[in-house]
Amino acid sequence: MAAENGKTVLLVDDDKFLLDMYSLKFTQEGFTVASCFSVREALEALRGGVKPDVILFDITMPGQDGFEFLKTIRDEKLVGTSKLIALTNQSNDADRKHAEELGAKKYVVKASMIPSEVVAMVKAEMGMSAAK
Repeated sequence: MAAENGKTVLLVDDDKFLLDMYSLKFTQEGFTVASCFSVREALEALRGGVKPDVILFDITMPGQDGFEFLKTIRDEKLVGTSKLIALTNQSNDADRKHAEELGAKKYVVKASMIPSEVVAMVKAEMGMSAAK
């Protein structure tokens, strides 16, 4: 297991399998991971003081979706300098544009990258070495 790198990632997805898989990959790369199964849980974590360096979130979730999440965290100023990355199955350009308009730095289609590639992309976004 990699040494801690001092960075925190918040994962927001209603798919427990994916949450567990991404949590494991990020933990193996030294990240501290907070996993939330819904937008409500993620907002509670952020309002409660969780200060992630990066937030990876799904767009399509029951209840509130990723767009509502982006709007709420922007309106409530909950993220500071956190990098916001949509990690979703929605591949249409309208959703991508809408997410970017709401503050997402990147929009990644889940099927286009394996978890280790997502971790490498996050590390690159944060100016970290992609190698272990």
